[in-house]
Amino acid sequence: MTAAESRATAAREEQTDNAALRGKVAIVTGGAGGLGRATAMALAQAGARVVVADLDARGGREVADMVGGHFRACDVSDLDANRALVDFTQEQYGGVDIAFLNAGVATGCGVGEDFDPARYRRAMGANLDGVVFGTHAVLPALRARGGGAIVATASLAGLAAVPFDPLYAANKHAVVGLARSLGPALAPDNVRFNAVCPGFAESRIIDPLRDMLSEQQLPVIPAHVVADTVLRIVTGDGTGECWFIQAGREPEPFRFRNVPGPGKPVGV
Repeated sequence: MTAAESRATAAREEQTDNAALRGKVAIVTGGAGGLGRATAMALAQAGARVVVADLDARGGREVADMVGGHFRACDVSDLDANRALVDFTQEQYGGVDIAFLNAGVATGCGVGEDFDPARYRRAMGANLDGVVFGTHAVLPALRARGGGAIVATASLAGLAAVPFDPLYAANKHAVVGLARSLGPALAPDNVRFNAVCPGFAESRIIDPLRDMLSEQQLPVIPAHVVADTVLRIVTGDGTGECWFIQAGREPEPFRFRNVPGPGKPVGV
């Protein structure tokens, strides 16, 4: 296949993906900025109708106006708020097909002398509860449509040790475990559940790290790269996958090693 043919094939595949999203209804949490904003815009450009959810009302409304969608204030750490978000989306568009459960915050504390229970609960509430509650709230709506797609934002911190922020690693590892487990569990309902695991990507979470990243010459992943990966996932057929996104690499599902099976009983 020539280079021109390869480009033409890629263009056709992109058009197919966009057609697959045309008219779909998507919820994007944490949609006021960063990865959520970029993904809301990419979904809208592909023809989806988008509800932007965030605690940042000003930023969220701005994004909703840009994508021709709706804004809903939502604290994702509150189960009832997640249910209200889904109800609002159904009222506006008649159903839900896609949920990008992206809202998240930095931890801001460690385990030890700098432990802060309030900061810990805030981080776990947004980063883990927000995914669990969001999934629980949206599942009935997806099932009512005959299926759909959920993508949760995890992190490379969910695939590797992060000594400088172990609590962030803990809640992101939990999201990874949830994606790997819920993917096959929800398959009979035609609901696909996957996660994206970006490295240092353009978002507010990396604001405190920007000087360090610059000093160490570590590249920041553009938000649109994550958004494009989310669209690849929701238009694909995989489930239970955790897609790593790293600068200079093509995003793809992370290949986990299987755990060892039981060995020979001792003394036998």
